[in-house]
Amino acid sequence: MEYRLIGKTGIKVSCLALGTDNFADPTPEKESSLILETSIDAGINLVDTGDVYADGEGEKIIGRTLKRNKKRDQVLIATKVDHGKRRPGFSIDDPSLFGPNDHGHSRLNIIRACENSLKRLQTDYIDIYQLHRPSPEIHFDEILGAMTDLVRQGKVRYIGTSTHPTWMVMESIMCSELKGFSRVVLEQPPYNLLDRRIENELIPMCQKHGIGLIAWAPMAMGVLAGRYKNIDDFPENSRALLRGGFYADRVTKNGIEVGNIFSKLAKKTNLTPAQLAILWVKDQPGITAPLIGPRTLNQLKDLLPVSELKLGEDIRMACDNLVPPGSVLANFHNTADWMKSKIDWEIKK
Repeated sequence: MEYRLIGKTGIKVSCLALGTDNFADPTPEKESSLILETSIDAGINLVDTGDVYADGEGEKIIGRTLKRNKKRDQVLIATKVDHGKRRPGFSIDDPSLFGPNDHGHSRLNIIRACENSLKRLQTDYIDIYQLHRPSPEIHFDEILGAMTDLVRQGKVRYIGTSTHPTWMVMESIMCSELKGFSRVVLEQPPYNLLDRRIENELIPMCQKHGIGLIAWAPMAMGVLAGRYKNIDDFPENSRALLRGGFYADRVTKNGIEVGNIFSKLAKKTNLTPAQLAILWVKDQPGITAPLIGPRTLNQLKDLLPVSELKLGEDIRMACDNLVPPGSVLANFHNTADWMKSKIDWEIKK
């Protein structure tokens, strides 16, 4: 397993990170625990979760598993404080909380969410605590002040952001340097061959200012793995079918067409489409690690060999010919209110 530094920090993370959005939704706890334990045994040391994943059950499974196998010190736990209003299915322990102060990255919510995550994870500290999508109405003085207090109290080691615009990550850096707050060490954006927009600004900015990048949705929600054959007929057990909404909106006609060509390209390289999709992200400039979010143990075992592979220049060029750098065929920023996309009409052709 290759290990890489996160930005300017001294901590090294595996070149593949484990995403746990499937834990308890739909993967049952027993298999979720096996996925976590197998990942750790394979050398993966970054486990990513969030307080809204399966109503907090994802964090609980991680906590119970690490307590049982006594491997807490072998992993870096990265979790998130969600920014949004409470939504059906995202109750986070108490479905009655729908008041005006039960959303957004206020000091009140950040500290309360951190305390709840610590309980669910059964740990004394969170290695990387991330702001899950921005709260633009709340000033960074309050946000970073609260995060800094958590760091000084020993409850959080490092802080980060997830699905933030480039200018906002840069604003947080400047605010930290001017006022002595803890500095964001990583951003977690969506990134795959079908949505390459972060190459235009975010990746260059992070490279220049020493910010790590942990990419989510590297397989484009299975589109690049060849799962989707028709825009009107989603496969059984797919996120687009089970969850609908913004998940379904990410599956586009052009994306499926490129996914089918990509699958043929993968077979020529003796890789599965899923392996090539992960490999492509892993070896892109500026990327610290892609998040792999297996739904089953077999899917995990299929992806682990990617950690030992390198992307050849001929394959890189072939992928660039399919989707040019910086462009987009499927909108994976469609849960980001700040991304006022003007190309939805085009990517759905």
